[in-house]
Amino acid sequence: MPTETTRLLTLHEAPHMTWKRIAAIHGIDPTFTTAYHLSATELASCLYLQPLQASALHRFLHSTERTPAFYREKGIEILTPFMEEYPERLRHIYDPPWVIYAKGRTNLLHSEKSLAVVGTRKLTSYGMEALEELLPPVMERGTVIISGLAAGTDAAAHKLTIRKKGVAIAVLGAGFDHIYPRENTALFHHLSRHHLLLSEFAPDTPPRKWQFPMRNRIISGLSDAVFITEAASRSGSLITAYQALEQGRDVKVLPGSIFSPMSAGTNQLIKEGAAPVMSADDLLDPE
Repeated sequence: MPTETTRLLTLHEAPHMTWKRIAAIHGIDPTFTTAYHLSATELASCLYLQPLQASALHRFLHSTERTPAFYREKGIEILTPFMEEYPERLRHIYDPPWVIYAKGRTNLLHSEKSLAVVGTRKLTSYGMEALEELLPPVMERGTVIISGLAAGTDAAAHKLTIRKKGVAIAVLGAGFDHIYPRENTALFHHLSRHHLLLSEFAPDTPPRKWQFPMRNRIISGLSDAVFITEAASRSGSLITAYQALEQGRDVKVLPGSIFSPMSAGTNQLIKEGAAPVMSADDLLDPE
């Protein structure tokens, strides 16, 4: 008989299911059993689906079963909010992921200290120098460095963490079968073996633009504070900053030149009240 985790995992991967639709099913039945006994018509009514969508969902639920064991054979661990292993920090954000796919050292999710590092994909020499100056003292305190495996700042933060023998978590905006960007393939595999990769998207999910803001809420949610090094005036890093504030996380920002477009967003955050980072001490919690 399918377990609660198996029922949730299958629902999570079913067509036309969203975070809110899973929440609706959970509100009706926390064990997720009822969904498998509803007709396509009843699913359409309950979840506000079009008839063809409801039929596709109904077929999937009665022809497919995804289990943690299925993924464990692929080197992927499944975490849900109903497991003790699920990260405590994420339980308290507004929309915690129903399913987390993990590759690597899942014990890192329970580290005492964590810092998210995000910034522009167009990393400047100033941004790189700042990372090399500011992050090593943080790593020496045992702080986990969290970022998103994107080009630019994310990749630089991950590589610096590896080089300085720190510990890293990378949160992806796509499934594990779609490494994005491709230039980070070697980094992806190193992190999966020695650190930790996370995604809330099933492995066969390709990268789509709207998935990256979703990914960002997990980056900030897992962190005690978010450090933004560089960001243009309209940047995904700013989305992470505002999500972090909504989650009650500290937002710390690297000041930049008024002449650099890559510092326009970060300087604006400081103007709005974010804490400027002038030295590594500004990133360190008092011992």
